[in-house]
Amino acid sequence: MKILIKQFCRLIFITLFLSSSSFAQDQKIGVVNFQALMEGSPQFRQVMEALASEFQPRQREALAKQKEFEELSAKIQKDAAVMGATERSNAEKEFRELQREVNRLGTELQEDVNLRRNEEIGKLQRTLLEIVNAFAQSNDFDIVIADGVIYASQSVNITPQILDSLEDNFQDNESN
Repeated sequence: MKILIKQFCRLIFITLFLSSSSFAQDQKIGVVNFQALMEGSPQFRQVMEALASEFQPRQREALAKQKEFEELSAKIQKDAAVMGATERSNAEKEFRELQREVNRLGTELQEDVNLRRNEEIGKLQRTLLEIVNAFAQSNDFDIVIADGVIYASQSVNITPQILDSLEDNFQDNESN
């Protein structure tokens, strides 16, 4: 529900912002679907392929341990009736150790994949932002909108004024 309200507010803001006839005549606006841009880029495919190659040996190792675990589990179930107490105890101990190792390998692999993926996606996002900014500047766009504003020319950028206001407000609160 909050997402719908947020999107509705954005839509109203953009509609009001763009409906000004003087604004519409004087400004060049672009909109970018940043997620589609990223996922459709060859750089994204390259990053995903590189990550798959980087983690393929560890994935094979984890799968081999999983298979070993499944085979041991099947063996214990099959032979449980004919095993002696000591043999059953040793098999169960081996089973638990192998289960812990399989879980550990899987967890570590997933954490490492996620970490590397986030690093590479972050780099890619920064590169894409630079490209969007360069494109917007070279094509005389005044503003480019995506999930937020990606680029704004100095004629529509009020960030410095807002930063000054925030600084003044901060200093006023500090002195009180």
